Amino acid sequence: MRDPVSSRLDLLRFLERVQETDPERTRRWIAVEERREQERRRGAEARPPRPEWLLELGLNRDAPPNMVHVGGCHMAGKRSQGIGRSDALRWLAEGIPACTHCRPDSGLGYLEG
Repeated sequence: MRDPVSSRLDLLRFLERVQETDPERTRRWIAVEERREQERRRGAEARPPRPEWLLELGLNRDAPPNMVHVGGCHMAGKRSQGIGRSDALRWLAEGIPACTHCRPDSGLGYLEG
């Protein structure tokens, strides 16, 4: 059977080794996280601004656009591209429907006529 005193001494020495190595590991983790945060910040700063208006394109290049959205609309599909105000108004005037969720026609002040 093991001597409880030496066993306790072994545990304390083990604890000492862990405490000596742990601060260094924690500092490495902090440095990695600081680099990640800097990369996230640089990425956010380099990201182009969100377009004001979106045109959701059809399934192929010959199909007409599906819908006009406000930039950032959660209903805009993956095939959306940013457009300017005048283009958004033109597409609405040509009969491309406005999204019923984000209502770009209201934001543009477009009244069907």
